[in-house]
Amino acid sequence: MEETKFIWMDGNLVPWKEAKIHVLTHSLHYGSAVFEGIRFYETVDRRSAVFRLKEHVERLFNSAKAFNMQIPFSQEEICKAILETIKANEIKAGYIRPIAFFGYGKMGLGLKGAPVNVSIAVWPWGAYLGEKPVRVKTSGYIRIHPKSSIMEAKISGHYENSILASEEIHAKGYDEALLLDFKRNIAEGPGENIFIVKNNILITPKLGTILPGITRDSVIRIAKDEGLKVKEKILKLEEAYEADEAFYTGTAAEVTPIESIDDKKLKGAPGPVTTKLRSLYLDIVQGKNKKYESWLSYV
Repeated sequence: MEETKFIWMDGNLVPWKEAKIHVLTHSLHYGSAVFEGIRFYETVDRRSAVFRLKEHVERLFNSAKAFNMQIPFSQEEICKAILETIKANEIKAGYIRPIAFFGYGKMGLGLKGAPVNVSIAVWPWGAYLGEKPVRVKTSGYIRIHPKSSIMEAKISGHYENSILASEEIHAKGYDEALLLDFKRNIAEGPGENIFIVKNNILITPKLGTILPGITRDSVIRIAKDEGLKVKEKILKLEEAYEADEAFYTGTAAEVTPIESIDDKKLKGAPGPVTTKLRSLYLDIVQGKNKKYESWLSYV
């Protein structure tokens, strides 16, 4: 990770190396933080713009409701702080990590009496899964049962599940994991949603056992605008094996083509639909498509 100048902490810009918390921070021990991953891009006119900032911040606050967490700032204040943090760090493009967490002051599972802290960090970050199509392996771990947590919330503790799946398949030489749900249907990647293409139809798992990704929503809307048929449905692993194309979406992953799933090579990697959607997405985030200008918040 490349260090930048400042991290925003509870209303103040703090030098990177001084942005510290106590070892007895509540969320460090119990996984009760909520966070977002957001990207900002250098646009065609050489300005910087955050992609779907308002939607990300809205989801952060919705995630906080899972713990009845009262974030001590408004959504508007967090949006403004994100833009200020980017500007203070003087970088044109990169990744944004806002996190709200229960801080130092009490221990035990109960949340009453634990203070709420908020931090925002930004740093340069390239393609999360690299530039080439990825080799995917189904994990032996299943996605968290929807009755075990709130799948719509981006809770830090959920990512223990993702780490286990990732470490498992990386040890076997694959690029990224695929998690099934408790009914052995396809859920998502460790940090991405998945799409397949079959007969020019875009198919993705329906909501319920997955995080409703903002990039996922963007790709669905772009695809429909381009006249592609989109289905959100229960998706079996066997259907993915027979797909013409497949790709992952996510803030970090953007639109990443999938080469193979469980060593079964797909017909196109990247195929024409994936290539088109990826190109359109990158044009949008770089300010080249004015139709989606409302998705950009300029620094």
